[in-house]
Amino acid sequence: MPLEGLRASAGCANHSGVATYFSACEICCLALSHAPSRRQGRITMTELLGSYVPIAIFIGIALVIGVALLIAPFAVAFKAPDSEKLSAYECGFNAFDDARMKFDIRFYLVSILFIIFDLEVAFLFPWAVSFHQLGWFGFWSMMVFLGVLTIGFIYEWKKGALEWN
Repeated sequence: MPLEGLRASAGCANHSGVATYFSACEICCLALSHAPSRRQGRITMTELLGSYVPIAIFIGIALVIGVALLIAPFAVAFKAPDSEKLSAYECGFNAFDDARMKFDIRFYLVSILFIIFDLEVAFLFPWAVSFHQLGWFGFWSMMVFLGVLTIGFIYEWKKGALEWN
């Protein structure tokens, strides 16, 4: 709605002919978030609540599906516990060592590398979408970001973090 200064408003049936900065009808319609109704500028409570029916139906269906998915496993699951089913296993075979044993640092370095390059891609997509609005400052900012990541990758490569024996 453009700001046009003092003007006579056309408004709805209840607020016609009032000369104000904003017409009373515009303020009324902004406050109620509706366009002026065809029936003398008023919207009934039934019409207002009727506009929320699709949202209520959507929430109801979502709740029914959610509750059904929570209850279904308990209702249909086959319950016959035995010692083999209750035993702990890792990746399809029995655990062969203590869970608190030390892991090689290379596992952590590779996982950190994965997170770094995953975040890089997460930052590159929005940058590419808004590239035409960012200009040269946005371009060089991303080049500095990519440069820092490249230097870190070269450092880990030179240290031998990516080599497996």
